[in-house]
This record gives sequence, C-alpha cells and structure tokens, in this order.
Amino acid sequence: MKIAVYGANGYQGKLVLAEANRRGLGVVLVGRDAARLRRAADAVGLSGPDVRVAAVDDRDALVAAFRTADAVVNCAGPFTRTGAAVVEAAIAAGRHYLDTAGEQLYIKSVFDGFGARAAAAGVCVVPAANDACVPGDMVAALLAERLGPLEEITSVHLISGGGGPSRGSLRSVIESIDIIKAGGLVYDGGDWRPAPSTRQSSIVLPGGGEAVPMAPFPLSEVVTIPRHVRVGRVRGLAEAELTARLSAPLDPAVIEGLPEGPTERARATQRFTYLIDAVAPDGRRARGIVEGPDTYGTTAVIAVEGARRLITDPAEPGVLAPAQAYPPADFLDSLLPGDVRWSVQASGL
Repeated sequence: MKIAVYGANGYQGKLVLAEANRRGLGVVLVGRDAARLRRAADAVGLSGPDVRVAAVDDRDALVAAFRTADAVVNCAGPFTRTGAAVVEAAIAAGRHYLDTAGEQLYIKSVFDGFGARAAAAGVCVVPAANDACVPGDMVAALLAERLGPLEEITSVHLISGGGGPSRGSLRSVIESIDIIKAGGLVYDGGDWRPAPSTRQSSIVLPGGGEAVPMAPFPLSEVVTIPRHVRVGRVRGLAEAELTARLSAPLDPAVIEGLPEGPTERARATQRFTYLIDAVAPDGRRARGIVEGPDTYGTTAVIAVEGARRLITDPAEPGVLAPAQAYPPADFLDSLLPGDVRWSVQASGL
C-alpha cells in the first residue's frame, strides 16, 4: 500500500509523512522541488525516499507521479488557488483523493465540479479530510440517525493553545479573507447562501463556565453535512475573537518571516472542542461533542487513516462527504488512541 503526498515538504505534509511512516505505509513524496522533498523525508526519518517532481501546472507529471501510488493526499494549500488541478490529476490517474483543505468555497467547488468525473473514473474524492470537518460531519450523521430529519444543525469550533497557525494556514486565510469577513456560507432551504452578518450568539462549553461570544464562520462541514443529512439549515460558528483576528489584513511578507508552524511542544498544549447541535422539527434536540489535542497532528492521522480505508475498502465512487466515505462511529473510534473523544447525547439545550 502506497500513498502519494502532494506538498510533502510543507508543514502539514511532513506530519502526514510521519504518520504514514509510523504505520509502515509506503509514501511517494510529490512536489515542485526535489531538494526540499528530500529534506522533508530526512526530517521524518524516511530512508531512500521515492521523490517525484511535479509542479501544480504540470498535469502530465502529476498524473505520472500519482499513478505510482494507490491514493493521493493533497496537503498543498492554498487550495483555492491550486487544489482543482491536483484533484483533476488524481482522477485522471485513477487514484482515490483526499485533501486537508479547510477553505469553504474550494470544498464546495470540488463537490460542484468533480462528482461526475470521479464517479466515471471509479475513484473516491474526499475533500476536507481534516481535524474539524471529518468528526463534525460524522457526528452530524449520527445525530440524524437519532433524531431523524432535522430542522437545523449548528457546528461550533473552539480551540485554545497550540502556538498559532502555520504559514500555510495563514496563506489560506489570505485566499479566503473575504468570505471569512462575510461569515461564510450557510445552508438554508435547499441551497448555500451568504450567512446573515448580524447573527451572532454565545456558547457555554461542556462543564459550564462563562458564555463564549461566537460569530458566523466559513466551516467546511456546512458544505458536507447537507450532502447526506436531511436538514433545513446548517450554519458554522467560531469564537468571535478568532473571527476578528483572521479578518484583519495579513501581509504576505510578514507571513514568510514567521516559523513554518507551531513546535511539537506548542501543539501538545492545544485543545479543541467541536459542538454539533441538532434540532428536529418537533423541537427535540441532541448534541455531539468532539474533544482532542493538536489540530495539525489529528489532521495527519485522519488523512492517513482515510487514505488507507479508501484503498482497502472504497465507498461508491464520486465526491463524498466523510460520513459517505466511511462508517461514522467506526472511523471516530479509530481516533481514540490519539486522545480524540466523541459523544452523542440528548440535550435540553
């Protein structure tokens, strides 16, 4: 079994390489700079790495590189700018595809633009295989199993610690700054539309404490959940302070001078809490809770496990939400060794 990692020399790419190596899986390092790819291999302890040079605008080289593996994991953001070319090349190579994107409009464009081509090629394409979208999407499916058709789902992200975002994440923010400022898309009445700019709220974390101010945010699962859950409305919220910080102008030159990403010690201090609140038309409510450490490390685990499963037990071909590609409870349980905990419970919210 072999996984091609596009953008293998980037911050998230190296974490994916390390996770694949830890599991004893074969990897193909793909990117535009052979020397940087070899340094990435050295950094994670890969000996005799299989390095393939392919720029994002060199379709033939991408297809040839991807054909040497069984599945592709794309870690090369900003995906808004380059992701479509990598998706297309993976489909042309006849290989299953995942990416670690969190850019809402890009993720929607993959569903809108590649479903028929992926199905015709017999491959599964799973965008947004990351720490937040995968558990949020899967928990939403489990809530729908409990409650039936839903009136509304609200997905809430709260993250503390961790040493700040990587340079790659900040570059993706620049590409998505307009939609971040606008609050992203909501799903409402059968389609996606801009979030109401005035709709803010607050959330009390599990265990109590003061309410945390929240604001609309372009979360990935707003795009994926309605693909498989009968629901009238889906919206995403993040901490208002985070939204305001990411909405501020970012200087690309300043980003280039920052560390590549948080240190391993900093990542160990990070904790995330994702709440998925569901309301049925008759007023019944349930809440899903996902808690864990290290968003970047958890994303690496999810991407490698997702690729492994597509290779060994693929779903129906096409562009798929996480809960369509994998059995939700079983996949969530596979994250338990990484201290990712999840639950679904009735609630009197």
